[in-house]
Amino acid sequence: MATDKLTAVSIKQAKPAEKPYKLADGGGMYLLVDAKGGKYWRLDYRFAEKRKTLALGAYPEVSLEEARKARDKARKDIRQDIDPSEQRKVSKLTAAHRAANSFEAVAREWHAEFSPTWTKHTQEKNLRIFVVYAFPWIGSRPIAGVTAPELLAIIRRVKDLGYLDTAHRLRMTAGQVFRYGISTGRCERDISADLRGAIPPQRKKHYAAITDPAEFGKLLRDIWAYQGSLITCSAFRLSALFGLRPGEVRNLEWSEVDLDTKLIRIPLGKMKARRLHVVPLADQAKEILVDLKPLTGAGRYCFPGLQSRDRPMSENTINAALRRLGYDTQSEQSAHGFRSSFSTLAHGSGLFRPEVVEVQLAHKHGDAVRLAYDRGDFLVERRKLMAWWAGQCEQMRQGAEVIVIHQAA
Repeated sequence: MATDKLTAVSIKQAKPAEKPYKLADGGGMYLLVDAKGGKYWRLDYRFAEKRKTLALGAYPEVSLEEARKARDKARKDIRQDIDPSEQRKVSKLTAAHRAANSFEAVAREWHAEFSPTWTKHTQEKNLRIFVVYAFPWIGSRPIAGVTAPELLAIIRRVKDLGYLDTAHRLRMTAGQVFRYGISTGRCERDISADLRGAIPPQRKKHYAAITDPAEFGKLLRDIWAYQGSLITCSAFRLSALFGLRPGEVRNLEWSEVDLDTKLIRIPLGKMKARRLHVVPLADQAKEILVDLKPLTGAGRYCFPGLQSRDRPMSENTINAALRRLGYDTQSEQSAHGFRSSFSTLAHGSGLFRPEVVEVQLAHKHGDAVRLAYDRGDFLVERRKLMAWWAGQCEQMRQGAEVIVIHQAA
């Protein structure tokens, strides 16, 4: 059932038979038609006194013209003592090696290896910075072949967009990927180290915060008078009473709240410091949560979003509420600034040891040696601290002069 030369018509009209058969095109190439009607290009040839067959693709994905070009190339390789079958195996191995050792492959492997130790926010941020700003340009490049000028080009692109802090973070995280590549044998050096000082330094970030007791009292009066949903009002007030980061407040889950013991236990995966953080609840804070629980207690989050109860409220909710009250979140008071207000007034009172306040803020305190031995969470003292702070907030809200700042002699 063979012919001397195939045509597009003869290929299209070839029907399946009881057994597979071949339609020859010359030069050792033929179309193999199987019993189910599948049509496959094949090339029979001899190399090193052995008969071999090379697959050239399937019809119609590979046209007759494309199959003939592949045949001609293979026969040229044979004349140059190159086995096309072995050449294909090498090409596949090389492509697989390049894919496994590309910057993107190594970066994703690094991310999968270390992300269990990060907060969810950090996991998403570290991957997104590569997906948006690096992979489209150097993701497919072998990591060992990426040069410092190439990396600098993508970092400068981010900087020129106005994202200087993101540009610095990209250099830092890229450096971690290169160091991981060194440890796994995929590259030999961290080229990000060559880029230190290549872009302007980061701006020191200070969150806007009110630290004057009288002004903070006015802010508290505004917050308690705020007209919004119970969910927003509760989160707004607790932001002032907790001293937690905004993300820790909005992601708070009912499973982490124990109203009986008056404690909140935030697991290490959600904390920036990557360790369990216990927050004592003052009576005033507990009362807010007790009032809120009938509304959101059946769900996962204490402060769910407006669109879905399966997601926490937006990260912009508290800042938006502050702006509605007329506060400039860049220069006067921000959601994150409540921590600074609490820290400044608590430290300034002179009533509590500095390490107690720092632990309440989920900050590390002391040097590495001290941290290795001092693992106490000062819970008894922190209960007193948070009860004091809630009482101070209540009195400041009423306009009383209650904060005494102790200055060093």
